[in-house]
Parts: sequence; C-alpha cells; structure tokens
Amino acid sequence: MDLPRIFTIRESGHRIHNPLTPEKFAVLGEALRLPPGTRVLDLASGSGEMLCTWARDLGFTGTGVDISTLFTEQARARAEELGVADRVDFVHGDAAGHVAQEPVDLAACVGATWIGGGVPGTVELLERSLRPGGLMLVGEPYWRRTPPDEETAKACHATSLADFLPLHGLVGRFGELGYDVVEMVLADQDSWDRYSAAQWLAMRRWLDRNPDDEMVAEVRAELDTEPVRYTRYSREFLGWGGLRAHEALTTC
Repeated sequence: MDLPRIFTIRESGHRIHNPLTPEKFAVLGEALRLPPGTRVLDLASGSGEMLCTWARDLGFTGTGVDISTLFTEQARARAEELGVADRVDFVHGDAAGHVAQEPVDLAACVGATWIGGGVPGTVELLERSLRPGGLMLVGEPYWRRTPPDEETAKACHATSLADFLPLHGLVGRFGELGYDVVEMVLADQDSWDRYSAAQWLAMRRWLDRNPDDEMVAEVRAELDTEPVRYTRYSREFLGWGGLRAHEALTTC
C-alpha cells in the first residue's frame, strides 16, 4: 500500500504537498483560533508539515494518516526535528475510511478529497471523527477561471469540467452539506509557482542521479511537458483553498 512512485519522485523534496506556502500554513493555523491542546486528525497528512508546525507553534496534538511510506517517514523525522514527537504521531495507512478512536476537535483533509470520492464524501468521513461542535478543515481545488471547454479542464489535470467548482460554488457546497464556512486561506499564483516549479527541480535532480532507473522515460516525459502545461493551463484556471467549516446552526 503506497503512492505511485512517480508522485514521490515528483514531490520528494516537498514539505508541503499542496500549493500553500509555509507562511500561508501559519496564517491558516492562526486563523483557526483554537487553544493549545486542540486534538487534530489530519487525513492524507503527507510529510506532516501542517501538524508538526501547528504542534510547535500552537500547542496542538494529533495524528496524521498517509498512504505514502516515504512521506510518513519524513513526517516522523520532522516531528523529531521540531521537538514535537511527543505530541503528534504519524500512521502509515489508507486515509480513506480512517476514523479516529476518540472524537477530535479538528478533522482535516487538506488537498486529498479523493479519499472520500470528492468533497461530500470527505465531509462525511471527517464527520465520523469530529466531536460535537468541532471544526472541519478541507483543502480543495476550484476554478479560478472557468475553463472554456473540456479539453482545457483536462489539461488542468481534471477528469472533466465538473470535477471542480468556482470558489463561490465550493463555498456554497459546504452550506448544502450542512456546514457554515467560517474562514479560508487561498493559494495565489506565486504559491502555485513555488509548489509546481519545485516538482520540476525534483524531477530534474532525480534524473541526474538515476540515469539507469526504469522510471527515467516516464519522468523525462513529464518534465518535458509539465512546465508548459502548467503555465498555459493550471496557473491561469486553477485555484486552491483551505476552508474551515463549522456545523451549521438551525434556526426556527
């Protein structure tokens, strides 16, 4: 059970596996306005940067779950490096279907709603670990500009135009699911550049170090096409945001 190897080659040098910068992650953590001791479940936690830095800076505790052996190892090493290994732990496993043994204060899935088959399924999954009155944090792409056709949408790594919504539609989707969106932090084009360009550098360095590896042709093909594809399509059309949601109050 692991991520496809191309993904770990592409993002082996990333601490954050989405287009938020460390500064934006810090802003997002502060915007939660949660006290020290807050219990977090982070599904698809990647290399653990969010949970580790929030444990260090905000006093949170919690568990991250990720399917990648490499990223889980990096997360554990990062917890040791930041001196928070006694407050956070990282589990190698499939985040899809994972439910906390005890309810948590904050349930998060930041950039991997495929674990629930999309936003509605991920919200339902996170609900199963959330205490009454707890908060949910979901990171998800949205259309910054609506693509003119299906071909353009697929060039943004969507399977179809219907995969994503414009930002107002994404915010509205949470309302339809019974949640109030109470905070958001969005990637901008510069933070998208940092995320994407770092993939190209990681692939080029990997190619230099591994000229005889069986993955060379696949990595070479991706490096040949990704910079142009990204600058022509994803950079112009695709946004990404972390949205904080709270179960909606019903009024009579």
